[in-house]
Amino acid sequence: MQTRMLGKSGLEVSALGFGCMGMSFGYGPAGDQQEMISVIRAAVDLGVTFFDTAEVYGPYTNETLVGQALAPVRDQVVIATKFGFQFDPNGKPAGLNSRPEHIKLVADASLKRLKTDRIDLLYQHRVDPKVPVEDVAGAVKDLIKEGKVKHFGLSEAGVQVIRRAHAVQPITALQSEYSLWWREPEAEIIPTLEELGIGFVPFSPLGKGYLTGKMDENTTFDSTDFRNTVPRFSADARKANRALVDLLTGIAQRKHATPAKIALAWLLTRKPWIVPIPGTTKLHRLQENTAATDVELSTTDLHDIETAASKIEIQGERYSEAAQKMINR
Repeated sequence: MQTRMLGKSGLEVSALGFGCMGMSFGYGPAGDQQEMISVIRAAVDLGVTFFDTAEVYGPYTNETLVGQALAPVRDQVVIATKFGFQFDPNGKPAGLNSRPEHIKLVADASLKRLKTDRIDLLYQHRVDPKVPVEDVAGAVKDLIKEGKVKHFGLSEAGVQVIRRAHAVQPITALQSEYSLWWREPEAEIIPTLEELGIGFVPFSPLGKGYLTGKMDENTTFDSTDFRNTVPRFSADARKANRALVDLLTGIAQRKHATPAKIALAWLLTRKPWIVPIPGTTKLHRLQENTAATDVELSTTDLHDIETAASKIEIQGERYSEAAQKMINR
């Protein structure tokens, strides 16, 4: 697989990373541990070197899974994880916490779960309005000096927060949602990242599965699947948004590809420092996703996508009201 540099940081990773969250959390029951380890190791065999997890995924269980899966190849891969949540006595997320002393405790705990002596990329998972981002950046800077962390990142942060944090400790990457059905970062975020030399790591590059074309308004989700709470995944919204899948399907047929491959290939054309992190629990989907790096979209293809997409108005918010409140813009 081709590699890419995340901005000007010197951190080189595979052109497509792997989002591990869904193996343990978010999209229904956790997968079988040994099966998930096999999929992660298959990703390594396919050339993926960039793996994304977080303390809150599980909580904790996803980091443990990733650590176990990647232990035999630790020096060949880049592991990203995240801090930023507080948990109640039952282990349930209970708001945000990015106080410097908390960040350092979380980093030490993550290192143990990941079975490693350093975190390659440590993100603040959500901006904490109660803690100045300068203090957050300073705490991670200390961890970098100690050798426990190599690079600093932010997730779902707005332009002003990015600039303020970057002035204290250079940011290697911003992780936020970006795909053909969520293009808000194009207005201000992407130009700012380009100016500052920061890489961009889009999560949900396949629209939480919708852009694969494998679901419609009749699809049902497990009761523990967070998409049940997402307005964009209401039956009416899924039906209304079908036009975008139809667009991808048309281009895919022309290119002898799949809608998922076209959606990922489109993202890869946006900037050379964008590294999407699609996730899956299935080997055949992993193989499909990684093959997207071989799809070449011509100027005509891109023009056709842009022209058609501009006429489609996507229905439904991308998060529940409670989750929206944690997004900093």
